[in-house]
Amino acid sequence: MAEVRVTVDGVNYADDVEPRTLLVQYLRERLGKTGTLVGCDTSNCGACTVHLNGQSVKSCSVLAVQADGGEVTTIEGLARDGKLHPMQEAFNECHGLQCGYCTPGMIMAAIDLLGDNPDPDEQEVREGIEGNLCRCTGYQNIVRAVQSAAQKMRPGAAAEQAPAPVAGGGN
Repeated sequence: MAEVRVTVDGVNYADDVEPRTLLVQYLRERLGKTGTLVGCDTSNCGACTVHLNGQSVKSCSVLAVQADGGEVTTIEGLARDGKLHPMQEAFNECHGLQCGYCTPGMIMAAIDLLGDNPDPDEQEVREGIEGNLCRCTGYQNIVRAVQSAAQKMRPGAAAEQAPAPVAGGGN
């Protein structure tokens, strides 16, 4: 067994884990963070994406012991004081999901993208989320959601902005 000390969604944890335990398993099975999903177990789909020390990682390819001393943010840790993160709001407003399976990982990757590029064009969004697969959509509403969130997250952005029109949504 190996001891892991990690901060997850602002809460400190210290646990003994098997050295081979994946971060996704630790988050889901030990801490109950079931919003971090297991999709492929091969790091191809991105459903398990979380932030480790401020960078998105696929938690199925990181050992829990590698997160020792680190800070992890999961999809559950994004909301503050009962208010969704602007990216979560934008995915909802722009219909950036269908079945929702890829959504947590997609949101986490998109937030990381905006940290590197706060005003991405469509192609940059598509390239920024290319490691996260969605089998239900054509990605158009996901791209729209990321760009809408980028507008909301700009310094000085108005607190309330109308959501971007959705294809076929009659807006």
